[in-house]
This record gives sequence, structure tokens and C-alpha cells, in this order.
Amino acid sequence: MKIALENASIATVDAGGTEYRSGHVVVEGETIVAVGEGPAPVADGHRVDAAGCLVTPGLVNTHHHLYQWATRGLAADSTLFEWLTELYPVWAGLDAEITHAAATAGLARLATTGCTSAADHHYVFPAEGGDQVEALVAAVRRVGIRAQVVRGSMDRGRSAGGLPPDNLAEDTEAALLGTEHAIDTHHDPARGARIRIAAGPCSPFSVTEALMTGAAELARRKGVRLHTHLAETRDEEEQCLAEFGCTPAEYADKLGWLADDVWLAHAVHLAPAAVRRLGATGTGVAHCPSSNGRLGTGIAPVRDLLDARVPVGLGVDGAASNESGGLGEELRQSLVQARQRGGPTALSVREALWMGTMGGARCLGREGEIGSIEPGKLADLAVWDLGGLAHAGIDDPVAALVLGAVPPVKLLLVGGETVVEDGELRTADESTVAGELARACGRLRCPS
Repeated sequence: MKIALENASIATVDAGGTEYRSGHVVVEGETIVAVGEGPAPVADGHRVDAAGCLVTPGLVNTHHHLYQWATRGLAADSTLFEWLTELYPVWAGLDAEITHAAATAGLARLATTGCTSAADHHYVFPAEGGDQVEALVAAVRRVGIRAQVVRGSMDRGRSAGGLPPDNLAEDTEAALLGTEHAIDTHHDPARGARIRIAAGPCSPFSVTEALMTGAAELARRKGVRLHTHLAETRDEEEQCLAEFGCTPAEYADKLGWLADDVWLAHAVHLAPAAVRRLGATGTGVAHCPSSNGRLGTGIAPVRDLLDARVPVGLGVDGAASNESGGLGEELRQSLVQARQRGGPTALSVREALWMGTMGGARCLGREGEIGSIEPGKLADLAVWDLGGLAHAGIDDPVAALVLGAVPPVKLLLVGGETVVEDGELRTADESTVAGELARACGRLRCPS
């Protein structure tokens, strides 16, 4: 079936930054087949009048912890390390049912804020928690967006100088075997894949060097990507200097973790040499402005990273450190934080949109499939309704999207399939999802 979106403003986010004031996008099956000015050049198919709307590529979320939707609002006034110390014992009660409910709610929220692809970094595997990865994959299939499920791991508990409690630290070999099992079971390398797996030791302060190097070897042998937290806080840098005699970025480089198959979450505290090294190696960065602001960790050097040609995408991060959980608002947050750090010209509205689309696609290694509106690419599209009071009179539709309130999503297509229509999730009942989440939260916080 063909779908023709017509009469819309279109920001293609292609290499030339092509935009159309009143144009069309034609989708056939899962693929974009035409984009241009004026009416759609097709006589058949389903036509959607998108007058008053802006069509962009679907947003790409490069860092999340979906299970954390079950613990929103806790440790509201804590630093990162305080926040983790308080929440780790709660997360020890996760089971597959709770994780599925939390992930479904989180993915639903992402979809209704314009997101068509999400990377979820899951690194908590309680001994009695069931199949956590299967719970996540089932939630992804239920909601209908694409996902890069990062099989995380922690093998350095508190007794070994790490941050997590010992009961949440896996044996190193078990963590690597668990990661390999997730890859073998769920990873789909094909074009248009809905589920891909990546390897993701949690962070330098929660894993051993053996796990970092072992995960890198495994990922490269299996042909999947690598992800971890890095340089999020000053505390992390001080610990890394004291323990390893180098900064987190230098430590990652030493272990083979700066490369074009790696993307790093946060990268807030980077020396100029580290920024240059990330650019030289093609290492991506998931910028999480709201989470960084909520935890007071600092403002990432986004302008410097972009100037160094680092692939920078946007991330929501865990909903326990970004209770809103929406991706659309991170466009504005990224711009505001960049300008707070570097002045009014530090980031443009179109650069913010690029990070939320093509920058994210590059981080996930999918720039040939998603991230821009071009014939031959997958039909992952967000149609934003700019016709209401919140955006009335803003002449530039991209400025309206980035600087204004997050617009309602008139239509969200993932591979040409409708996931959101008129602001509502169409793949699952939102009230049912909310009820499941409420019950999961109650079980986690007050176990019987």
C-alpha cells in the first residue's frame, strides 16, 4: 500500500539540508519512494493531508534505561552516585514482568513524542529476575518501534571497589555468556531490522577491565556495536585518575573502546584532547541534556564535539533521572544547554534536529537506513501538528518544533506502519499500559 503525505513542510535532514515549504513524501511498503515540493505524483494509495504539519525523520533515542520507568520520582534531589546507591537495592527486585511493563510504558511515551528508534541499555540482572532481555524485546515488538537493546553488565560489586551492591554484580564469564546469548537469540543484522543487540558493560566504576576488553572482543567477533557510560561526572573522573592514573576517556582508549563501532553515553567531562580523539576515531556520543540537568552532572561540550566531527545523538536516559521520558523535548534542551555553555550561536535549531535524527542514526550505525527523508530509506517518519495555539505565528517550522512546546504527533510511521495517530498510540491501549505500569511499580516498591 502506498501512503502519500501532502501539503506539509518537510525537513529532510539529508546531507544538503533540503527542506520543502509545501511538499510530499510517498511511502510504499516500508520504504520512502519519493519526496519533493508540491502534490504527490501518485494516483493511487492512501493520501494524508498534512497541511499545517512538519514532517521530519523519526527521532532516534541513543540512550535509555527503560526498566527505570518503575522507579520514577525516587531520589529526586540526589547526585548521580547518591541516586544509584539509593536505587540499586530497589532494582534488585526487578523481574521480567516488571521490566516488561516499565519498558512498554517507556516505549509508548517515546513513540508519542516522535521517536521511531531507541537504544535501551539494560544492565541489571537479578538472580531471580527471569529473562530480562526477552521482556524488553517483547515490549519493543508490542509498541512497534525499532530498538537497539544493549545487553549491559556489571561484574564489580561494592566489595571489589565498585558502586553496585554485590548481589547485582554478575560473574565476568556469566556476563559475557549472557551477552552472547542475547546476540545469538535476538540480533537481526538485516536491513530494516526491528531488533538489534549491542554489548554494553555499564561503566568504568561498575565493571572490571576484563569485562570491558572481553565485551569488546565479543562484540567485534559477532559484528555488533558497543556502548557504555563515560565521563558523566567529576566523581567518575577523580576515581578513574586515582585508580588507573588516567581520565575515563584515556582509559576507554587504552582498552580499545574509542572506535567507530562505539557510542558513549553522556561524555560531559572531556578534555580538548579527548574530544579530538573521539572525532578522529569516529566514536559516537549520546547526549542526554535533561538527565544531566536533573542530576546536576554538567553540560556536555556539544559544540566542540560537533566541530570535531563526532557523531552526536540525543538520549532521554533512564526515566528515573528524566521523569518526563519524552524525546521530542530533548531537541530544545540540547539547544538551551549548548547555548548556556557556549553562547547564543553554540547550536542552531537545525543542528538540534540533526542530532535527534541523523546524529542518532550514525551513533547506532544505521545512517544508511534511517535518520533522513530520502528515497530508498526506511519510512520512519514523524508528522508534527503545528496548527494549534502553541505554534501559531512561528513562520519557521523547524524553529517551532525545536524552540516551542513539543507538538502533538499527527502521525508516526515506523517502516510505513502506523504507530501513533492523532497523538495516540495505536499499537497498544495506553490505559492498559498505564495500569500495568502502576501495578509493577507497586510490586517493586512494596514487595509482598
